[in-house]
Parts: sequence; structure tokens; C-alpha cells
Amino acid sequence: MAEKKTKLAENKIKPTTESVEDFLNSVVPEQKRKDSFVLLELMKTASKEEPTLWSNSFVGFGIKRHKSEHTGREADWMRIGFAPRKSNFSIYFGNYIDAHTAALEKLGKYKAGMGCLYINKLADIDLGVLKEMIEAGCALK
Repeated sequence: MAEKKTKLAENKIKPTTESVEDFLNSVVPEQKRKDSFVLLELMKTASKEEPTLWSNSFVGFGIKRHKSEHTGREADWMRIGFAPRKSNFSIYFGNYIDAHTAALEKLGKYKAGMGCLYINKLADIDLGVLKEMIEAGCALK
């Protein structure tokens, strides 16, 4: 049987040329803004890449083609990134969140799903564990 070709999906969320720092400086409240800059530095150091603002609300590092296990569709997406949401931070590890099972046990207060980690504030977690997870996520191909 011939292998089924995958279709490249068009993302609604796309890289922009807008300033990441301007975006992060507009984040409220102040503690969320401060936490955003901590995440920015952690990911910038781990990825060794400059950040890109995706669709004016996501800070991403690198681009990787991801394939959905469920649909087989492929899409280009940030290798790692985050979005400071009103209620929490969404931290994106691509499809690799399952690779962090041991670290998640030590992380602290979080929720996880579909390649994302949801954290209310950095004070709720062990920042050293998150740093290790970010570094490991950047190392995965």
C-alpha cells in the first residue's frame, strides 16, 4: 500500500516582525510582565536564538515542523515558546511535554496538555526544574 502523503496545514498563528520587547512591556499586571522577561531570558539562553513574536501574543524560538499524531497533518511551529495569558502562562514544548514526566513531578503547581504547560505564576514552580525542561526541549530535534 502506498504511503499517504501528509498535507502541510496553514497555521492561524504565524511569525511577525513586531517587537517582542514592546509586546512584553505591555503585559499586565506587573508581576506577569516580570515573569515574562524571566521566561524570555531562560528560553533565549537555552535556544541560543532570538525570539519572534507570533500573531502578536506568542513569544517563540526557532521553527520546527510538527506532525499531529492524530491527524497526520504537518505544520510549522515554534520549537519552544510561551504566551502570557490573562489567567496563566502557556509554555509550549511542541509535542515533547510527555518527555518531561520525571521533571513534572518536581515542578510544582501546573496543568499540562497538548504539548503545553500552564502555569499561573513563576512563584508557583521550581524555576530550576523549568530551566532544565526548557533546555531539554531545545535539545530535542
